[in-house]
Amino acid sequence: QVQLVESGGGLVQAGGSRRLTCAASGRTLRTYTTGWLRQAPGKEREFVAGLNWFGRTPNYAESVKGRFTISRDNAMNRVYLQMSSLEPEDTAIYSCAASSSVVVPMSDNAYGYWGQGTQVTVSS
Repeated sequence: QVQLVESGGGLVQAGGSRRLTCAASGRTLRTYTTGWLRQAPGKEREFVAGLNWFGRTPNYAESVKGRFTISRDNAMNRVYLQMSSLEPEDTAIYSCAASSSVVVPMSDNAYGYWGQGTQVTVSS
């Protein structure tokens, strides 16, 4: 099994940037497809970005394309989410998740392993 811990959340002004880190232990992330999902207050959790086993072909939600970048550091066993041009609508709890799927799942029920989440608040 893999354990995931997110960090990097906080308060940021609109238009600013933030990098989230997902540190994995227990197993290498190279054997998982990894994703970032978020849940805003009063809303359902939604897919943000994902990276498959091979670390290629990232997938992004339309709302974050061109602003967010997912990447993986195999040596450090970490996945990152670089967020730029942040908007108040990006305010949410961001969670890192891992799946055994070969392709990036958009649905949160396809992810079997989750971190505790990190809060990102974007002020206008």
